[in-house]
Amino acid sequence: MKKTIPLFVASALLLSCVSKKKYVELEQQHGETVSELQKTKVEKEELEAKFAKIEARAAEYNAKINALTEENDAKLDVINGKTVMSNDTREKMRATLAKVDPSELAGAKTLEDSINLAISYNLKKSVTGSDMNDDDVDINVENTVVMISISDKMLFNSGSYVVSSKAGKILQKLADVINSEPSIEVMIEGHTDSRPINTGCLQDNWDLSVKRATSIARILQRKYKVDPAKLIAAGRSSYVPLVDNNTSSNRARNRRTKILILPNIDKFFALMASNE
Repeated sequence: MKKTIPLFVASALLLSCVSKKKYVELEQQHGETVSELQKTKVEKEELEAKFAKIEARAAEYNAKINALTEENDAKLDVINGKTVMSNDTREKMRATLAKVDPSELAGAKTLEDSINLAISYNLKKSVTGSDMNDDDVDINVENTVVMISISDKMLFNSGSYVVSSKAGKILQKLADVINSEPSIEVMIEGHTDSRPINTGCLQDNWDLSVKRATSIARILQRKYKVDPAKLIAAGRSSYVPLVDNNTSSNRARNRRTKILILPNIDKFFALMASNE
């Protein structure tokens, strides 16, 4: 009987040691599990943050794409010297060409020809009126550069560089076109016939052609608020005639002021549409 008591105590002590070891193991496993859960939570939060950034970036790209799409409907670019026309501008151009004389339209073989014809038609319609003879204003377009030639009798008295009062209407319309586009430059060229001139104020036709160009530039700046930084005044004397100076009618054709402008095509068409 005395031998069984120590055996029982020993068994109890053994069982007690095993339980504590198991507890420590379970506690360790629990700690590892908590650590893994915490790690997973952090990784989840990092992934959510990255996904949010990706979503934001995708939204930004979509906004840019939408903006470019909208801009494309109202923009004309020139790439490698070739014209790329927006849908909006193309529709406006087609509407304009529908009004052009079919015989003139037949000569437009390319997109550039069509643009030039449409610009010429709209601009001539804008700057001329019922009180102006079509022969007094000649408009040509090359590579979207608009060249407006205005006869001498529309702007000046004979042999004078003082701008006539009757020039106000056409200069106002020209100023409206020039002011519609901030980025263009405008060259004003004075041209004379070949008859010599020598007065107290004018030494020769060089003087007359230059003074006529600067007179127009001053009127556009001072009266019609054209930015003078956009204006270039030049005199060509009699050395770039349209025709021979052998008749009075030919000399009248050669006495002219030529204005060269480079418009933004979309804004130009918008301006012309607002004047209809």
